[in-house]
Amino acid sequence: MRQGAKIAGSVTEPIRRIAHLDMDAFFASVELLRYPQLKGLPVVIGGGRRQVDEAILRHVPEGGTLADVPVQAFPLLKDYVGRGVITTATYPARVFGVGSAMGMMKAAKLCPQAIVLPVDFDEVRRFSRQFKSIIRDIAPLMEDRGVDEVYIDFTDVPGGQREGGRVLARLIQKSIFDATGLTCSIGVAPNKLIAKMASEFQKPNGISVVYESDLQTRIWPLPCRKVNGIGPKADEKLKRLGIETIGQLAACEREWLIANFGKSTGAWMHEVAWGRDSRPVVTESEPVSMSRETTFERDLHAVRDRAELGAIFTHLCEKLAEDLQRKGYVGKTIGIKLRYDDFKIATRDQTVASFTADGKVIRQTAGHCLRRVPLERPLRLLGVRVGTLAKADSPEATASAPEGRAARSSRTARTRVQAQDTTGSLF
Repeated sequence: MRQGAKIAGSVTEPIRRIAHLDMDAFFASVELLRYPQLKGLPVVIGGGRRQVDEAILRHVPEGGTLADVPVQAFPLLKDYVGRGVITTATYPARVFGVGSAMGMMKAAKLCPQAIVLPVDFDEVRRFSRQFKSIIRDIAPLMEDRGVDEVYIDFTDVPGGQREGGRVLARLIQKSIFDATGLTCSIGVAPNKLIAKMASEFQKPNGISVVYESDLQTRIWPLPCRKVNGIGPKADEKLKRLGIETIGQLAACEREWLIANFGKSTGAWMHEVAWGRDSRPVVTESEPVSMSRETTFERDLHAVRDRAELGAIFTHLCEKLAEDLQRKGYVGKTIGIKLRYDDFKIATRDQTVASFTADGKVIRQTAGHCLRRVPLERPLRLLGVRVGTLAKADSPEATASAPEGRAARSSRTARTRVQAQDTTGSLF
């Protein structure tokens, strides 16, 4: 018999069970499938591109595979030179304080012996699609929250109430591992807020089940920073006010929080401190925009490094166009993002007449945006974005007024790109 809440007429209504599934060190785990000899060692993912693989290939013994490459043939973090950041790190590396979004050079001081590998985005996306497909086959109400995490509504799924959701979580965990060799951690709770916190309780490869009655004992002792949505600045302010744990936050009067953090944020803080979250699991979420960006190994200048920047710029536009086409979207707002050597950021965008997923149109329009930003300082990062998205086959995207205007506009734009590609941008 399913656990549930009694309501009038002795009908049992299932209690709400929401799961948050987080793949364990996902980017690193994908690489360990390629290089199983590195399991148990400190490994960081980030920095350079796939040329590292080419160097490692030279150490494959005759008749052997990548799994036969000796560990000493892999590059070490202590030898890394550049400004890349860590995408993720294996748990043996995290013991040394190494973590996601940390600069590689800083990480090298903490764990110089760590092996460093680049990200294989194509392989990561392939595994991402695979594990999400497995989940949907078992529990269809799934909300995609990125390449390595999802929310799942267990409430009405067979087995979703057994042991508070642990039985279904165990089935999903095993199914993903059997199909991919990858592990994940799952938190099951009354809502998204607590489920996300719970998925961190027993990493890696753990399952944590939290009930409403566990709020005071398991949630309130946690630091406020563990609440998804309380960032570093808000946490710093809370600490200045003498509030360090979620329990201390819950003890604050709602009006006091509103007075110190504003009406919206203060009211929200009061709700989350008491574990309240009514957000549904959203199975269909339309993206607002898609983008591609890259951080350079060294600062590049628009004049001195024009050819290199041009090649990178074109590649980003082409890959972004492929992303749009693969996912079946078109967009009308095309923009750029630059980060200078002083870490200041500049963005510009432009709206075109017709929806597009054409790499050449994106390249030309983004190039025009470049003309509207200062390019005297060296650049650390370059990005391209397409917004105002619509499904490629939607009436909005296919409509033309008057008849044929959009098609002629698109053809004209492509012709103009081909004729002016060398003059459409500053590089």
